[in-house]
Amino acid sequence: MRRQRRWIAHPLLRSALLAAALSADALTQAQAAAPAADDSLTWRGITLYGAIDIGLQYESHGAPFSDFYTPASTNIIQKAGREKVTGATGSNESQSKVGLRGREPIVGDWSGVFALETWFNPQAGQLSNSLKSLIVNNGLATDQQKTSSDGASAGQLVQIAYVGIHSDTFGTLTFGRQQTLVADGITALDPNLAAPAFSLLGASGTYAGAGTTEDKRLDSTVKYLVSYADSIHFGALFIFNDSYASAGGTGFQANIGGHYAGLTIDTYYSKIYDAVSATSLSATQVAGLSKLGFTSDNSLSATISDNTTLAIMAAYTIDPIPVKLYAGYERIQYANPTHPLAAGVSGLGGYTLAFVSNTAYSNDKKLDVYWAGVRYSVLRPLAITAAFYGFRQNAYGTGSQAGCASVAFSTCSGSFRAYSLDADYRFTKRFDIYAGAMYSAVSDGAASGYLDRTNINPTIGARFIF
Repeated sequence: MRRQRRWIAHPLLRSALLAAALSADALTQAQAAAPAADDSLTWRGITLYGAIDIGLQYESHGAPFSDFYTPASTNIIQKAGREKVTGATGSNESQSKVGLRGREPIVGDWSGVFALETWFNPQAGQLSNSLKSLIVNNGLATDQQKTSSDGASAGQLVQIAYVGIHSDTFGTLTFGRQQTLVADGITALDPNLAAPAFSLLGASGTYAGAGTTEDKRLDSTVKYLVSYADSIHFGALFIFNDSYASAGGTGFQANIGGHYAGLTIDTYYSKIYDAVSATSLSATQVAGLSKLGFTSDNSLSATISDNTTLAIMAAYTIDPIPVKLYAGYERIQYANPTHPLAAGVSGLGGYTLAFVSNTAYSNDKKLDVYWAGVRYSVLRPLAITAAFYGFRQNAYGTGSQAGCASVAFSTCSGSFRAYSLDADYRFTKRFDIYAGAMYSAVSDGAASGYLDRTNINPTIGARFIF
């Protein structure tokens, strides 16, 4: 309890809690909505859109903020979290980005569609590059590292790029680099709409990526979406990387869901081969790079797996009370890859996977992820969100690590939990402010190698959407 009183005494936290009483969480995905016909940023069917989201954050057990990792801080407790940190963070409520999308009538109800989208970190003026955040920690001890995490952003000029056709009757078929179906579902059915500062599902792309955060967005995909009578919808996604390239091997996702009397429910299945989880190199690995002909400024270590995911997500709107309830569950199963990858392969963003493990899951790792929350629209421009997130992993080690339930090994059973309270106040259609905090804690095998096991991240900020 003494530690909690110290947190509350921090000036930034007091400011965050005061601002939370005056703000709301109503527009996290407004920038992704289709523009109105008279939108001044639409010209001849082509729309310029985007968002700039930046704020100020305090972390009780964080690491120095990153210029490259998309939100600058991990928001949840991380392995290198060890000290109090205060600074500017970007993309706290939604991703800062700029993009173009278009729709051109062809014949009947058929249209051609496209989208191009660039992600950036407004606090640093950098293109989002999560893998670069790993590179800068190569060879450093955990207590010397800056904030870092794997991700689907690797400094690419374009994060989303697709072209396709759309029919109001037959649906939409697109091809290119696209967000996956599971990520689409989490964005819509997370209580915080995947806000990185206030949601485990937004802070870590592992869950939206159906097991690995690099798979949240994928190259060489064909995506099909169709709905019937605005009540039932289907989706399918195929990944056609027939040799290892970019974010993984081949794969498939499917979705079926529906709406009825205020209830929305969606189910998902995902199978992705050769999924990559990248990490920084240890000092020993850096010392061995010269013998392999690689350099530390372009090399990473990686664990390869075949990932199978089942998920169910739901939301229920209570009328006339302006309350929306959310709940979800995801089971992710990791197995050794059917087609192992060789060390030295070029990974996402052209970074070299200099050290590769294909045998991390002799026993399958099983991750059970769950969440629930409520959003209350106090006033038309003001909403408050409270949510809970957690996961539990099984003990998947072998030999002396089999069946363990302690912090001794990362293969031991373990758990994570997070609680968040945040609010957002919309002044206009395009401008809002937000404030809130998320408390996170990790235990047993999930905390193996961590310098501390809890974190709280009071955050305030503003966002402009266009």
